[in-house]
Amino acid sequence: MAKHIVEQVTDDLDGTAGAATYQFGWGKDTFEIDLSEANKDKLEKFLAPYITNGRLVREARAGRGRRAGVSQAKLSREKSHEIREWAKANNYPVNERGRIAATILEAYEAAH
Repeated sequence: MAKHIVEQVTDDLDGTAGAATYQFGWGKDTFEIDLSEANKDKLEKFLAPYITNGRLVREARAGRGRRAGVSQAKLSREKSHEIREWAKANNYPVNERGRIAATILEAYEAAH
């Protein structure tokens, strides 16, 4: 028997179906909210003067700290070997020993 699991995102403000998830920050906190297109437009319109007159900071506060994805500490010897072989086969510069670059780990995860 086949199962089809459907995840439906609804607007956190009014329950409208078909919402999307958005993040925004204030102070040291990062918030996530599900909004319909109409409520997203209202939020953007409200924030427009602040965004226009504010300074964009490229590195979000929430992005600091541990990176998501494969942790170097969790890699077994076999997994490291597998990733190195994949990197070589896909023309990534990788050493035989030592730490595997985060960019290679991310590319490997994206491919698998």
